[in-house]
Amino acid sequence: MSSDPPAFEVLNELGSARAVLFCEHAGRAIPESDCSLGLDQAQLSRHIAWDIGAADLTRGLSEVVDAPAIFANYSRLFIDPNRAVDNPASILSLSDGVSIPGNQAVDRDEATRRARVSFWPYHRRAEKLIADVESRLGRVATIGIHSFTPVMNGFERPWQIGILWNEDDRIAAPMMDELRKVSGLNIGDNKPYSGIDPPGYSFLTYGAKPGRPNVVIEVRQDLIGTVEGAAEWAAIIGPVIKTLLADSALFLPFQK
Repeated sequence: MSSDPPAFEVLNELGSARAVLFCEHAGRAIPESDCSLGLDQAQLSRHIAWDIGAADLTRGLSEVVDAPAIFANYSRLFIDPNRAVDNPASILSLSDGVSIPGNQAVDRDEATRRARVSFWPYHRRAEKLIADVESRLGRVATIGIHSFTPVMNGFERPWQIGILWNEDDRIAAPMMDELRKVSGLNIGDNKPYSGIDPPGYSFLTYGAKPGRPNVVIEVRQDLIGTVEGAAEWAAIIGPVIKTLLADSALFLPFQK
């Protein structure tokens, strides 16, 4: 009998906040039949397989904000739920210098199988979650929660938190203004990644394209790698999100 987990988890589905939290890189599971893609458990514990601390941070934010949240349980090395299935980065053969043995010869049929196992179930449920919340509360904001490694390609990243956005800064701009009030906080404005190039699949599909207020929050992994650290950061970020969501003007049609 397989011990494979479901493709997704939904938390606090009936939360009162006008937002849905997305955690696409929450898990690091690999289907049993795929033999860990040839990687050992130490490698699958690294940031290449998942966003360390992001799931705990999302759980904390879901509680503080009272927001529904959805988590993807499978590793992005199996197939990345935050990249379109035709994107070359959807299934990586190399990640941060680590060769992924099980991804060296993935053909179209294999990519389709992986999408059927992980990608599409997660996104079908995400679409339903948004529709259900909007039927109760009206238009919602989409908030992606991710984490980033302190060092990448030899570069020590100085930011504790990054706020990613594209054309719509209705959440990003006031969020950064509020976070700048926290002493000693170094905030990355579209750093260490950018909401402009390339935008993540969920960010684009559920936020930017339909014109919902949207933002992606990245927190450095050494700060949220423990349950206690994730709780501390949920206590910093959560009240800011709550304040922004309380403004009904946030949900008016977006004007470029």
